[in-house]
Amino acid sequence: MAREKTQARMPVEAERTKEKRVFVPRVDIFETKDGIVIAADMPGVDDKSIDVTLEKNILTIKGRVEAKPVEGHSLAYAEYDEGDYERLFTLTDEVDREKIEAKVKNGVLEVILPKAEPAKAKKIAIKAE
Repeated sequence: MAREKTQARMPVEAERTKEKRVFVPRVDIFETKDGIVIAADMPGVDDKSIDVTLEKNILTIKGRVEAKPVEGHSLAYAEYDEGDYERLFTLTDEVDREKIEAKVKNGVLEVILPKAEPAKAKKIAIKAE
C-alpha cells in the first residue's frame, strides 16, 4: 500500500532560496547486533544527489530530485508530487561517528550507524607531592 508523502515544516529561523517542495522521507529504523540502520525512501535520488552530514549530534539527510519530462508527451494527470527530501536525526553517544556509512540503491538510502565501543574503566594514577 502506498504511503503519502509528508511535506517538511520550515523552521522559523530559516528561509528557502528555491520554490520547491521539500518532503520528509519515510524511514524504517532497525537495530542489529553491530549498530542501527536507517532505511529512507527517497524516490528519484541517486548517489550524486544525496548529502548525508553529521554536525555535533545531528545527522542530516538531504536528497535533490530533478524533474525528468518525457519527450514527446505532455503530463495529463499526476498523483506523484515532485520535490526534494530532508530529514534530521539526533544521535546518542552510543553511535561511533567515525564509522558511519551510507549507500543508495533504487531510491532507498541506507545509513549504517555502528555502535560505539563501551567506555573502558581506567585506573587513575595518584601522584604524591
